[in-house]
Amino acid sequence: MLSIFSKKTYLADLLEGFIDFHNHILPGIDDGAQNIDDSQELIREFKNLGISRLVATPHVMGDFYPNTPKSILKALDLVNSKLKDNFQIQASAEYMMDQNFLDILKKKEIIPIVKETILVEMSFFQQPINLHAILFSIQNNSLTPILAHPERYAYLHGRDLNAYSDLKTRGCKFQLNMLSLSGHYGEAIQRMAVKLLENQMIDFLCTDAHKLEHMHKVKQIKLNKKHSELIKPILENNKRLFA
Repeated sequence: MLSIFSKKTYLADLLEGFIDFHNHILPGIDDGAQNIDDSQELIREFKNLGISRLVATPHVMGDFYPNTPKSILKALDLVNSKLKDNFQIQASAEYMMDQNFLDILKKKEIIPIVKETILVEMSFFQQPINLHAILFSIQNNSLTPILAHPERYAYLHGRDLNAYSDLKTRGCKFQLNMLSLSGHYGEAIQRMAVKLLENQMIDFLCTDAHKLEHMHKVKQIKLNKKHSELIKPILENNKRLFA
């Protein structure tokens, strides 16, 4: 899939054996796959890219997506019952950092991505007032937070990266969305994605795929040589997380 018109490389060419731990492939429990047919279509696209393992991460978000370990594992069982090969699909969640999340932490109903690592997100409109307290609670529970798509929080954007550096010092790892490297979410998001990448602040890369269109767009992402070289070790980080 190498481009004959430029020195750019398709991101898809780098994904053989990749592990994606942020996606919405479980059917009917959030804004991702709406039914098992949607799930199967998405999984086929992951396989076509050479991706070897998936951890599904449906939203856990107050009254909007009040998922529990029970609802998540039920949806996972349905998906796995339809698989006809040894493709690995596990489940965790993408936890909105709010009061509901603190309650879940207190009840110890967290499903980690792997070991003691969890995927968290914030509102796109404003940072949680008690964000620092939430991050402290996560660490108090011996968990490591991976912040989903930090490039998409416009209120963190600025001429410098101080807001991001502060989150790093508070124990956050950063997971970049593949589609942020294109214009999918807008130019400002793309610029910040590149800035975080070039400043080596990104720890992991994932699809955050909700629907088939997202997978098709991932296939079209091109990288220049510099960005390609920066992304290769990040893709390896995804694998090492599960080693």
